[in-house]
Amino acid sequence: MKETIIKIGDISVKKVTLDAVIIGTGAAGYNCALRLSDYGVDDIAIITEGVNMGTSRNTGSDKQTYYKMNLCADYPDSPKAMAQDLFNGKCVDGDIAYAEAALSVMSFLHLCELGVEFPVNRYGEYVGYKTDHDPRARATSVGPLTSKMMTECLESAVQKRKIKIYDKLQIIEFIKNGDTCVGVLCLNKASQNENERFVLFNSKNTVIATGGPAGIYSNTVYPIGHHGASGVAFEAGVKGRNLTEWQYGLASTAPRWNVSGTYMQVLPRFVSVDENGNEYEFLNEYFDDIGVCLSKIFKKGYEWPFDCKKVLSGSSIIDLLVFRENVMKGRRVYLDFRKNPYGLDELPYDKLEDEAREYLENAHACFGTPLARLQFMNMPAYDLYLSKGVDLEKEMLEIALCAQHNNGGLDIDMWWQTNVPHLFACGEVAGSHGVYRPGGSALNAGQVGSTRCAQYISRHQENDAFDCDFDTLCAGAVNKHLEITRCILGGEDNVASLTDKYQRLMDEVAGPIRDASRFDSAQCEFMGAFEDFKSIVKVNSQSRLWLAYRLRDALLGEMMYIGAMKAYTMAGGKSRGSAIYTSENGTAPANMESVFRFELDDGALNDKIFEITYTGTGFGSVARPVRELPEGGGFFENIWREYRENKNIY
Repeated sequence: MKETIIKIGDISVKKVTLDAVIIGTGAAGYNCALRLSDYGVDDIAIITEGVNMGTSRNTGSDKQTYYKMNLCADYPDSPKAMAQDLFNGKCVDGDIAYAEAALSVMSFLHLCELGVEFPVNRYGEYVGYKTDHDPRARATSVGPLTSKMMTECLESAVQKRKIKIYDKLQIIEFIKNGDTCVGVLCLNKASQNENERFVLFNSKNTVIATGGPAGIYSNTVYPIGHHGASGVAFEAGVKGRNLTEWQYGLASTAPRWNVSGTYMQVLPRFVSVDENGNEYEFLNEYFDDIGVCLSKIFKKGYEWPFDCKKVLSGSSIIDLLVFRENVMKGRRVYLDFRKNPYGLDELPYDKLEDEAREYLENAHACFGTPLARLQFMNMPAYDLYLSKGVDLEKEMLEIALCAQHNNGGLDIDMWWQTNVPHLFACGEVAGSHGVYRPGGSALNAGQVGSTRCAQYISRHQENDAFDCDFDTLCAGAVNKHLEITRCILGGEDNVASLTDKYQRLMDEVAGPIRDASRFDSAQCEFMGAFEDFKSIVKVNSQSRLWLAYRLRDALLGEMMYIGAMKAYTMAGGKSRGSAIYTSENGTAPANMESVFRFELDDGALNDKIFEITYTGTGFGSVARPVRELPEGGGFFENIWREYRENKNIY
């Protein structure tokens, strides 16, 4: 690794030259750095906006799940079987699904060896349970903070290797030599003057592990401090894939946390509050039958993601009713664990559907208030909010229908390399999933993808990153961003209000409920703001430049995601997964406004992946066939011979 100072125009810029740079200090980024070191690539460093930021470290759920091939009892399983289940999620490339399955055990045991204490029985088996879209009880967990524990163990291993971490750096542009990525330009968030404002990295290989594009929505359960950096990749010409496919679900807004599992199974009261402080127990207003209402609340515990297939007769009607109160009526929505629904001292448990009644009976929890049931069944769930400053015994918990995970993302091949050579993507920023995915498969995908990146990089170090005139190549990017920063510095600071404005527009038009008639106007509004960025955005100090660049990244992301949704609907796509596309010809849930009419997708596009590219002046999109699931396996002698030649990394 070599650090130098180069002169560009009238400013000085630090340049770091190295073999590989990883962007992001989440579980995927740390694992990629660790694996590169394992495979002999030691001239590496990690870039991060903040070591303690990010989703991996700061998020969780009632029982945050890790998904892997089954390793317990007599459940029949295999890489091919797991790959098939991942592939069945629709709009999934088969080679990626197979790799995620084949490396799942290796990646899982690697975490175990690093100190993540997944539970075992007396015989040492890693026991499991079934999660959503999971036929073989492949799920496991270390509790609500599984990804945090993963991140901390991986970080500890990285520190022991003395891998360099550059903190407080925000990526703002990838540097390319022709079509090939040869480095990255960063904004120094701690800078005091123009000579410290930018840092350049000249690298043979670059891995982006910055998580999902959390900054494009207002209603989000992504932790504060996580916003993503997909826009920078899109600006470099990286394709987006399956950008239409998200997971949305009910979550508290302060703190940001999924209210899944026990939080729903204890049957809390749903309350909305208008601007005058009037309270509405709005589920009671909608449901005539108390047994049906309570049973649907219960099911939200394990049917947590919003699913358009579960709206007309299932539990996702709860999500829709929350959305209507919050986004359409402008009311704040809360869970109240202090009182039972319908104002009852005792709930009529005999009126619950069998599944809910039997669960609560088996748990010996047919008594008291939701809070009493929560503390009895799952005291850590109560303590978790208490540790974050919210006492459910004394106050209601504000919630919304929030963006939780992007199943799509940057387009990747089976080695997690994007269409821009030597630029890789792993973790949530990589679009390895489709319409549906088993719960917890994202944690596995991040570990597998980062390992695949490292394997490929270790075998393919050839790149002209050090042979090209990097200083000349990067001058244009530095001068561009120097001009942007000079233009936006000074004047009345409006970055927070503009960020909020465009995030709320995404909530209204392109969240879980999508109005295709507004896609064009919304996209034009985002594009106009992006193109006029340096004239309309103002910050009042250098220390707030990073907030402006977050907005810039989000605007490009919002353009791309709206563009993908537009392309999908123009191809005949209808409601699927976690999104409703409203339709005048569709069916609305009983007693709901016609604006909620929708038609379920007929599956005609299940074998297509929608790709979208930003051209600099517009967008190009294509619907390509999925890459089919490979056969796998092979004759041992042939595989062994090939492995001795090239490790089968090609």
